[in-house]
Amino acid sequence: MDEGWYRLAMLVTLIAGVWEGPMAIIFRVFTDKGPNPLVAANYLPAPWCYVVAVAAAAIALAVIAVLDTRHKKAMSAAE
Repeated sequence: MDEGWYRLAMLVTLIAGVWEGPMAIIFRVFTDKGPNPLVAANYLPAPWCYVVAVAAAAIALAVIAVLDTRHKKAMSAAE
């Protein structure tokens, strides 16, 4: 992959991680909207939805870290 694909993958992962993590918690705590596919963690009962939302954010950050490492490695190999 070239630099653009790595950046796109990191951006998509960041958006998904933020939306399924903190945004799911914000929707659960501060709004009265029901669960929908965009905040899938909110389908779970009260204590588990928060655990899943935090796990989704943590997994997204881990994927971003791996993508960033591979991006740097690919850029150094290209030079």
